[in-house]
Formats: sequence, C-alpha cells, structure tokens
Amino acid sequence: MTASLPRLTMFADGITAVDTEYVRPQMDAAHVVVNGVRAAIVDTGPNSAVPLILAALQELGVAPAAVDYLFLTHVHLDHAGGAGALMRALPNATAIVHPRGAPHMIDPGKLIAGTRAVYGDEPYARLYGEILPIATERLRIAQDGARFDLAGRTFECVHTPGHALHHMAIVDHATSSIFTGDTFGLSYREFDTARGAWITPTTTPTQFDPAQLKASINRLMQFRPRRLYLTHYSEVGDCPRLANDMLDAIDAFVRIARESGGDVAAMKAALRERAHAQLHEHGCTLDAAQIDAILDKDYELNAAGLAAWLKREAN
Repeated sequence: MTASLPRLTMFADGITAVDTEYVRPQMDAAHVVVNGVRAAIVDTGPNSAVPLILAALQELGVAPAAVDYLFLTHVHLDHAGGAGALMRALPNATAIVHPRGAPHMIDPGKLIAGTRAVYGDEPYARLYGEILPIATERLRIAQDGARFDLAGRTFECVHTPGHALHHMAIVDHATSSIFTGDTFGLSYREFDTARGAWITPTTTPTQFDPAQLKASINRLMQFRPRRLYLTHYSEVGDCPRLANDMLDAIDAFVRIARESGGDVAAMKAALRERAHAQLHEHGCTLDAAQIDAILDKDYELNAAGLAAWLKREAN
C-alpha cells in the first residue's frame, strides 16, 4: 500500500470512501463527494491520511482547486487530525466546523493535550504526528441547520451532541444520505453478514451523554435517510433497524456502566461479553480472537468514556 494507491470504495451519487489506514484497514474513512466539476470532503483522518486523500482526488479526476468544502463532523483527531495539513493543499476550500470545534482547529493546543491524556505520549506521536492549525479566514462556523451549496447540491449541518458536544452530521439532501461521524457509532465491514451490518455505539471520553446521543439519532432519522456514511466504517443501509439497534445498545451501555460501580475493567469485560454475544446472534463467523483484534481498543475507549460519564453524572 502506498500513498499513490489509496484504498477507495466507490458508491452511488459521486460518493467515495477513502481508507485513511488509521490503525488498520477499514477502520477509519474520509469521504469525497463529487458533484459535477466541484467536490467536498467529509473528515480527514489523521495527518498520515492527507497524501491518501490527495491521491484519491487525483484518481477521481478532481483537482485540489475544485474542492469547495472540508466538512468536519467533529475535531477528534481520528476525524480531523489532518485537516490543517489538507487545507494547505486545497487552495479554494473552506473548512466547515461546529462552533465549539472551531477554536480547536484554529489553535489545536488544547486538543493535542486532551488527546495525549487519553492515548499517552508515544501512541499519540505515532498515530497523529504534528497537528497544523487552520487559518481563521479559511474556516466557517456552521450553526445548527446551516446549509452549503456544492454545484447545486445542498448539504445541511445538523448539530448532534451525544458522542461529543461539538459534533455535527452532514445531511446530503439530494441523495437522502447522512454523513454521521460518530453519532451512529461503529459498523465495521468485517462484521457484515447475511443479516446486514452490525452496529455499536462509540462512547469515547470525555463528553459521552446517553440522552443527548439518543436524541441526536432520533433527530437524524427524521430526515428519513436511505444511507448513512459512518467514519467507522462507511456506507450502511437499513437505517431504521440500525437506529433501533443503536438506541437499544445505548441503554445496554448505561446498564453496564451503572452495574459496574465505576470499575473500568468490569465495564470493559461486560462490553466485550455483550459484543461477542451480539455478533454471534448476528451470524458472525469470526472467532473470539479475531473479534477482539478488531474491537479491543473500542472496548477500552468505550469503558473509559462510560466511566467519565458516570463520574460527571454523580457530581
């Protein structure tokens, strides 16, 4: 795999997933949307993904100067770590960011410190590298309901707290599709079966809020989407079923958190047990070690986020 040959998955309506190669293949996607002769990008992955996205544009026949927007669903570094570097390669693009996220893109110091606190110094350096700021004049704050025109195709930014207070989803009205960031959790393609996609929440520290997340899912479903594009990992259909699965899973995560008494190790073990049981019921044929190889970091981050939520709720 080289930067000149990114892994691309092409869908209908000019939408392409670019594998950012973050941690492993098919974990983290940026999306390129081409409409006529103009393009937009949703999320970037980390800095190391910037050459892959630029190579994807070349493969798609899109000049960097033809990219009008870089939409950031939120500023966690697996979604926006490469935004500053990518913007330097896109001369006509405007970065579209939630009001709470914009300051961290202009001055990423606090974001860097927070990410180091979650991951540790060595993993941070290996995963994310140097985070570059975005110049204020190249950034536009997206209030809830803000709309942006891409060569006649309307994209609406919908604030969706729950995973993070500064989270938003991008509604592609022309195609009844939504770029959901982390609001619709994780749905890795390795777990697809004849029953379709399997989905689970992501409750990464430190702003997970179950009531907000459920409200955000319900709000997005009011748009009656036909397809969702998740950062982890890309296109899923059967949206009503997945929404119901997410709502049930959030309730299950809350029960796990409360029953653990705040014990992070107990939460991680219970999250693992639930995932294995759910995947077995879903028809997944991967063995326990293969499942854990894919989900182990998610168990850990989800447990830490649930612990942070419990602590916050108690105060």
